[in-house]
Amino acid sequence: MSDFTVIGDIGETLKKLLEDDPWTGISPKPEITFKSPKEIKDDGGSTNKVSIFLYQILENPYLKNEEPQRVDDTHLQSPPLSLDLIYLVTPYSEDKTQEKIILGKVMQIFHDNAILIGTSLQGDLSETDEEIKLLFNPISLDDLTKIWSAFQEVAYRLSVSYMVTPVRIDSTRGINMQRVVSKEMNDSYMVPK
Repeated sequence: MSDFTVIGDIGETLKKLLEDDPWTGISPKPEITFKSPKEIKDDGGSTNKVSIFLYQILENPYLKNEEPQRVDDTHLQSPPLSLDLIYLVTPYSEDKTQEKIILGKVMQIFHDNAILIGTSLQGDLSETDEEIKLLFNPISLDDLTKIWSAFQEVAYRLSVSYMVTPVRIDSTRGINMQRVVSKEMNDSYMVPK
């Protein structure tokens, strides 16, 4: 069961995955941020950073037509809204070689945690039995260029995309139902012999 805070909880989950890693061999340890490439450019600074910027939310087409869920004998709950969250992951460092090392480490961490369950989930998700997938989401150079062109006056940087799916937001709409308690037969529908 997930409420409307789930999108923020997923971001915090990804951030914690990266912050909890010791980042052996990378100094200084990168600061993990949700800022867009434009906001990071305006920040300045020379420390290592990793941006996990949520840039697109899509409705999951495979889970769109789920059936209502039974709450009890007289109530159904409308199915949850199932989403795919798509992130742009971008490393920042003064040293371009260090950026590639940082990106490789992020990809390793995400690969090793491709299924997010239990205590790895943050916020209200940690109390659920949700199983959420963290998938590498290759996008074409053309699409990547379009994404980066949205950040005006920001030069392209090495980046990759990841999809988190399915992310469910429970519906608050319930449906009342009545059980069949008796059956009546109308003789007018009977065919004469």
